[in-house]
Amino acid sequence: MSFITCQNLTREYKKGDAVIRPLDGLDLEIPRGDFLALMGPSGSGKTTLLNLVAGIDSPTGGSLVIDGTDLAKLSRNKLAAWRSKHIGYVFQLYNLVPVLTAYENVELPLLLHDLSKRQRYERITEALERVGIADRADHFPRQLSGGQEQRVAIARAIVTDPDIIVADEPTGDLDKGSAHTVMQLLQTLNKELGKTIVMVTHDPKTTEYATRTLHLEKGRLVEAEVAA
Repeated sequence: MSFITCQNLTREYKKGDAVIRPLDGLDLEIPRGDFLALMGPSGSGKTTLLNLVAGIDSPTGGSLVIDGTDLAKLSRNKLAAWRSKHIGYVFQLYNLVPVLTAYENVELPLLLHDLSKRQRYERITEALERVGIADRADHFPRQLSGGQEQRVAIARAIVTDPDIIVADEPTGDLDKGSAHTVMQLLQTLNKELGKTIVMVTHDPKTTEYATRTLHLEKGRLVEAEVAA
């Protein structure tokens, strides 16, 4: 049984009298521990699919079952609770709070959990050490390079020990060296910690770190490649 199963998954939006359908009856299975890269032109449904898997959005048709839970059947509150436990999100532009230190940014998701200050400290320290940025814990985002900011963002994504990491263009704003560092880090999280990763990218080089690549066009899968 697949860890993530999409069956006839559809997402529609109304724009005036028109119906926009970024996902159109998508069928997809993602096994636990997969590192999936999603490619395709703008408007192909990549980020829509990512947001559905992350529980940020809800489908308008079909089903999306993750580890036995059909997200389409969850209320808004239950979906938010599920998301805080199971999902870590890595954004292209980091989404760090500029007035908080690296430590405080990583702490934010833990404030939704019933943990003591000591427990939060241990988790934050472990996450920062894992991404190699512990020596910048007291630095503000403006004092960090882009690559360092993204590593803080990844630490924030993994601090709750989620099952799934979703990454939306995680190297899109980085130079070549920083992009390589970030992709190596994601690959390590996948291979050593067994995190299931679903990543949207426009850069073919980043797909070399994934276990497989799927191509979307007009809300449907059009091609699949498996890494050697």
